[in-house]
Amino acid sequence: MATPTKRRRPVNRAGRRARSDPWRAWVRAALRQVDTPCFVFSESALAGQWNRLRGRFDGLPVRHWWSFKTLPLRPAIQWWREQGQGVEVVSEFEWRGARALGFEPDRILVNGPAKHTWLPNCAQDGMRVNFDSVEEIRALAPLAKRHRWRIGVRLNTRSESHAEFPGVRTQFGLMGSELNWASRWLRAAGLRVEVVHFHLRTQVSAAAEYRDAMEEALRLCGEQRWQPDVLDIGGGAPAQSVLDRGRARLDAQFSWSALRREVTAVLGHAQGVREVWMENGRWLTAPSGVLAVRICDVKEGRGMRTLICDGGRTLHAMVATWEGHTVESLEAKKGRRVRTLICGPTCMSFDNLGEHRLPRTLRPGEVLIWRDAGAYQICWETRFSHGLAPVVWCGRKRVEVVRSAETFESWWASR
Repeated sequence: MATPTKRRRPVNRAGRRARSDPWRAWVRAALRQVDTPCFVFSESALAGQWNRLRGRFDGLPVRHWWSFKTLPLRPAIQWWREQGQGVEVVSEFEWRGARALGFEPDRILVNGPAKHTWLPNCAQDGMRVNFDSVEEIRALAPLAKRHRWRIGVRLNTRSESHAEFPGVRTQFGLMGSELNWASRWLRAAGLRVEVVHFHLRTQVSAAAEYRDAMEEALRLCGEQRWQPDVLDIGGGAPAQSVLDRGRARLDAQFSWSALRREVTAVLGHAQGVREVWMENGRWLTAPSGVLAVRICDVKEGRGMRTLICDGGRTLHAMVATWEGHTVESLEAKKGRRVRTLICGPTCMSFDNLGEHRLPRTLRPGEVLIWRDAGAYQICWETRFSHGLAPVVWCGRKRVEVVRSAETFESWWASR
């Protein structure tokens, strides 16, 4: 007589992933100290991403700078400083923040436009400054000479494109036609160009775009007889697991191996270039944070389930305008997945985190996690009829409330 076959119990792989996801544990730990909506950041997630980034260029003379504007979060930048790395700033507030966190002037890279309007207030010996325009050079060259700055020049390469106005130059850097004037002022001041810098844009789609810009930058250097020690190729590597408005992965065509080959090639043939610098803010920090929101209400109709939450795009997630991020519930949920629009609490139809397929069993009071919220979210928050959200840092040793929820008194005082 044949032995009856035992029926295997179905494996709930989604539930298994949900239980093993560290973000759920970190969000639960945060919610023991604050309420939703809140931002939660993880040191472990940041460290893992940093290890992946530096591993891409292991063995090459590549230096990575923290993009202060991307994540101006004290414990995260303190952690970065403990790794022995430098920070890139683009404003007086960022400069003062970096100095307050203990970065020495030569560990701060000053970028951005219109620096001549604020940098004289912060002038110190040994600073690293990349000039963005002829006017900046004219205004700041005497300070640079007096304080022995290590200076660079930002270029506006043909590879750069304006997202809103195709074919129009971006507002950053010197064009080739301006370099003769720049060279004259720099030589008259006795300043040597140590760094040549460009930044293509955010979410660069392919490594070949860096290659084209590097070739152009080196050609322009040759025309001006500059022999920089450093080629700074900016940031812009596309964030992982993030979709564009057409629901395609932003990094679908991007290859870190290809970028490594391009960097290796330029280091091999560019005369005098000893290092390549990068400031990949979004790629580094996006996976280090999430936004947690709570469902307040549920509406049905016209083939869509709508979740009204206490946080959303208007207040906390401007990038949801052009990016699609993963959303999941704090507690693993069963049930059929249906079209679901996640909306925030403000009176604007704009205020949504996108359409997702989520379990129909989600109810008011439950918490949703919007992933990859570690880049630009806390610096682009608004106070549209609400105060700023709390921010929680999950360090290796303790969970810390970095910023409490804004009170009405503080919100009203800023009106």
